[in-house]
Amino acid sequence: MKELRQLFEDLGYTGVVTYIQSGNVVFDAARPPASPAAIEKRIADAFGFDVAVVLCTQKELAAIVERCPYPDPAKVHVMFFNRAPAKAAFAELDAAAFGADEFTVGRKELYLYLPNGVGRSKLPAALARQAPREATLRSWRTVTKLLELSQR
Repeated sequence: MKELRQLFEDLGYTGVVTYIQSGNVVFDAARPPASPAAIEKRIADAFGFDVAVVLCTQKELAAIVERCPYPDPAKVHVMFFNRAPAKAAFAELDAAAFGADEFTVGRKELYLYLPNGVGRSKLPAALARQAPREATLRSWRTVTKLLELSQR
């Protein structure tokens, strides 16, 4: 993660902080950040693998937390996108096939309610097949920690 922090500092960002070993990066940007594609290229050049980069402002992240449609966020995961997903892309999924698991389409995110845990659910994989390439899934704990880090 030290090398990832350095990559973002080399891009001109300040206050760069990483959270856990999953590529979560929080940074201050005096100017608009580079495009996700440009950051993806820098990561590929530096580390030799392709990753999808999703950018989210502090304001967007706070709104995502505020809009959570489920009363028990401890059982929620959020799938993030760089652009609004087409609701029609997910309309064909048979909700009954996933038992108690549910999802709600947000603005640039999907909320997944997984009462039996993400490890037992088939819903995230089914949604990922319908989602744009850059989709990335984070637990509610990670989402709220990233928001906390962005407010430092």
